[in-house]
Amino acid sequence: MASLQDQLSRLVYSTEAGDVCPDCRKPQKECCCQENIDSERIASLDGVIRIRRETSGRKGKGVTTVSGVPLTGAELKKLTKRLKQHCGTGGALKDGVIEIQGDHRESIKTLLETLNYTVKLAGG
Repeated sequence: MASLQDQLSRLVYSTEAGDVCPDCRKPQKECCCQENIDSERIASLDGVIRIRRETSGRKGKGVTTVSGVPLTGAELKKLTKRLKQHCGTGGALKDGVIEIQGDHRESIKTLLETLNYTVKLAGG
């Protein structure tokens, strides 16, 4: 653990460069931390998109989750928006996993297969 002196002396803003990234300590314009996170996530995938229905931790409400999509952050947001429009429901993107409200496994599977992805229905 860092000493109190090290914790308090961390640079947060510089008049020369503006905001500074807390991880790499470079100016925000030069920071490549998000790109590194995306590339590590994509490298760890096996190329199969898994679609499942989850209810745990959601007070009984069903949610369709889509995981394993080999896209970067901006492209993943576009795909999330397209899936939400296709299903006509709300949803969210959390930690590389797309959540769509309701049970839309079959319609999401057909849409992703038309986009030339390998898709599996996971779970029961």
